[in-house]
Amino acid sequence: MSIVEMKVPVIGESITEVTLSQWLVKDGDFVKIDQAICEFESDKATLEFPAEASGKLTHVAKEGADLDIGALVATIDTSVQEGKKNDPKSDDPKPSEVATTQAPTPVQQESAGSYASQHPSPAAAKILREGDVPASDVAGSGKDGRITKEDAQKAVAAQKQEQPATATQPEAKKETTPVHTESKTSFSRSEERKKMSRMRRTIAKRLVSAKNNTAMLTTFNEVDLTAIMDLRNKYQDRFVKKYGIKLGFMSIFAKACAKVLMEMPDVNAILDGEDLIYHDYADISIAISTPNGLVVPPVHNVESLNFAEVEWKIKALADKARNGNLSIEEMQGGTFTITNGGVFGSLLSTPILNEPQSAILGMHGIKERPVVVDGEIKIRPMMYLALSYDHRVIDGSTSVTFLVKVKELLEDPVAMLMDI
Repeated sequence: MSIVEMKVPVIGESITEVTLSQWLVKDGDFVKIDQAICEFESDKATLEFPAEASGKLTHVAKEGADLDIGALVATIDTSVQEGKKNDPKSDDPKPSEVATTQAPTPVQQESAGSYASQHPSPAAAKILREGDVPASDVAGSGKDGRITKEDAQKAVAAQKQEQPATATQPEAKKETTPVHTESKTSFSRSEERKKMSRMRRTIAKRLVSAKNNTAMLTTFNEVDLTAIMDLRNKYQDRFVKKYGIKLGFMSIFAKACAKVLMEMPDVNAILDGEDLIYHDYADISIAISTPNGLVVPPVHNVESLNFAEVEWKIKALADKARNGNLSIEEMQGGTFTITNGGVFGSLLSTPILNEPQSAILGMHGIKERPVVVDGEIKIRPMMYLALSYDHRVIDGSTSVTFLVKVKELLEDPVAMLMDI
C-alpha cells in the first residue's frame, strides 16, 4: 500500500492559514491526478486544491476547519485502481464481477469522465450553497459542462420566483371560507448563527488595525465634473471605436491621482517601523465589491499607462474578483487606493486606510447642485471628494494640497492630458 499525504501548500508569503470551505470529492471516492478535491478560502481568494496522485481519497480535515500551512488535509491510497476494490486476498475478480469490471455501463463511463459537469466553479458553488440549490439540479454552460457563476445566479433566481407562487396558493383557498375567529399576527423570532468567511474575518481585522494603529484623519473637497462629462460625451464614441472599451470616471481619477502622487511622494509613501519607503511609481489599488467582501487589487504603474490601458486593467481585475479568480499575486502591493462609494449612492463618507498605505481617496455620488461660477449661480454636476491619510506620514497641509491638485486636474482635464 502506498499512501500520499495531501497537505496545505504554501500559498503566499503573508498567508499562514486557510479555511477548507468545501470538499469537491466524497470520502472514499477514487480521484485522478490533478483533479480538484477541495476548495481553500484564504485571506484574499478561493483556491482549488488538486490531487497529487490517483487513488482512493480519505478525508482528514473537515469542512469549515481552519488549517495551518503544511497541515494534513487528506490521504490518497495509490494502490487502489479505479473501478476495483482494494482486496489483497483476491487479486482476480470473480466470474460474476468480470462483466461489470470489463464493461462498465454508459452511466459509469459518463460519471468517471464528467467531473467538470458535476462541480461548479468556486464562485458558483458559493451562490448555490447560499441559495440552497443542489448543483445536480443545474445544467452547466461552461467548459465541459462546468457550472458557471451566471448559471448559479439564474438557478437561484428561478427558485426564488417559484417559491412565492407556491406560497400564495394556500392563501387563495382560505379566502373562500369565512373566518369568524379573531385574527392574530405572527412575528418571526428566529435567529441564525453563521461562521464568518475567512475573507470577511481578514477584512474585519485589517479595518480594526487601520483604525487603532494609524493616526487617521480625513480632509474633504468638492469637484465640478462639467469638463470631464463634456470630454466623455465628445470623445466617447471615438474612444470606444479605437480601444473597444468605454472611457469611465475611474481611469480619469486614477490618472489624476497618479500625476499628483509623482509630484508629492509623501502621499505615496509607506511607513515601515521607523523608516519611510518612497516609491517612484504609482500602483493604485481599486476597491471592488464582490459577494465575499471588498477587495483592492492594484493597477501597476498607472503613471505610465494611457486611459484605455487603465480601463482594461480595471475591467480585468473586476471580472476576476467577482468570479473569485483573483490570484494572490494580483492582490498584493499598491501604494495608494481609490474607492467609489458613489456607485452605491453614497454622498459623503470617510474611507478607512488600506494598510500599509498612507492615503486613500473616496469618490462619491454625482449630484447637480447650485454653485457660484464667475459671480453667477449655475447648476453643475458636483462630487464630494474625501482623502483619508495617516498623519504620522502626511502633514495636514500636504493632504489638503494633494486634494486641491487632484481637484484642479479633474476640473481641467486638458491640462492633465498635456502634462502641465
